Amino acid sequence: MLLSGTTQYAIRAVVHVAEHAVDEPLRVDEIAAALDVPRNYLSKTLHQLVRAGVLRSGRGPRGGFQLAEAPEALTLARVAAPFDDLAQRKCLLGRATCTSRSPCSAHGRWEKLSSAMLAFFGRTTIADLMAEIAERPSTAPANDRRASKATARKASPSRARPAGRTRTTP
Repeated sequence: MLLSGTTQYAIRAVVHVAEHAVDEPLRVDEIAAALDVPRNYLSKTLHQLVRAGVLRSGRGPRGGFQLAEAPEALTLARVAAPFDDLAQRKCLLGRATCTSRSPCSAHGRWEKLSSAMLAFFGRTTIADLMAEIAERPSTAPANDRRASKATARKASPSRARPAGRTRTTP
C-alpha cells in the first residue's frame, strides 16, 4: 500500500481545515495557498471529500469547507477511501499473481507491514494528528511546504553556466 499524491493532498487539506475552519469555513484558495497545492486540483479533491461525507461545503461569500464530523470521528482510512483502496496489496516485485498460495520472495514481510499500515490508517484520527501539531507546531501541514522548499533550495545545484560556455542557436 502506497499512497497516491491525491490522498496525501487530501489528508493534508483535511488536517488544515480541522485546524483553521472551526468557526468559519475555509475557501479553497486559502487552503491551496497555505498548502502550496494547485487550486483546481485541490478543489476537485475537496469536492470528492464532500461527497464522501468527510467535509461539508457552502457557497457564497461565507462559503468554503469545514469538517462534516468531529476530528475524533474521522480516521485517515476514511479520508483516503475516496482516492485509494488501502486494503489492496500490490506485489512489490510486480508479479501478476502474488498470494499466500503463490507468494513472491517479499510476500510474507510485505503482508505484515501492509497489515500494520492498514491498522494505522484505521485507528489514527484527524484529532490524533491535531494533538501532535499542538505539541509540535512545526508538524502542521502548512509548514510542510516551507520545509520542502527550503530543502529543495539547499539540495539543488546552482543553475549558473560554467564560465566560457554560452548557448548557441542553430
